[in-house]
Amino acid sequence: MRAKDKLGKDGEDLAARYLEQAGQRVVDRNWRSGAGEIDIVALEGATVVVSEVKTRRSPDYGHPLEAITPAKVQRLQILTLQWLRAHGMSGTGYRIDAVAILDDGQTPPVIEHVKAVG
Repeated sequence: MRAKDKLGKDGEDLAARYLEQAGQRVVDRNWRSGAGEIDIVALEGATVVVSEVKTRRSPDYGHPLEAITPAKVQRLQILTLQWLRAHGMSGTGYRIDAVAILDDGQTPPVIEHVKAVG
């Protein structure tokens, strides 16, 4: 596995654990359709929460949240509606969150969870 792919997978694993500790129940990961991929789908009460995870070793090339552009949020909205339809949950309330992780491999990772980015 390439180092970049490993960093992304490790970040998603860390984000899933973080979200579960925050009270969400992860129900799907790395769900794909022709429109793209959802990193994490969780339930928070009756709300479906789709989380986009961005992991970086350092902020040298920008904060991880900078990678979540308006176009990315729009694609996540489409993917969320597709996921809801595919799972018989059309009409269910949802929210799109972002989880940014800075993990230099030397110090404990820094996790930032931003709710309702789109």
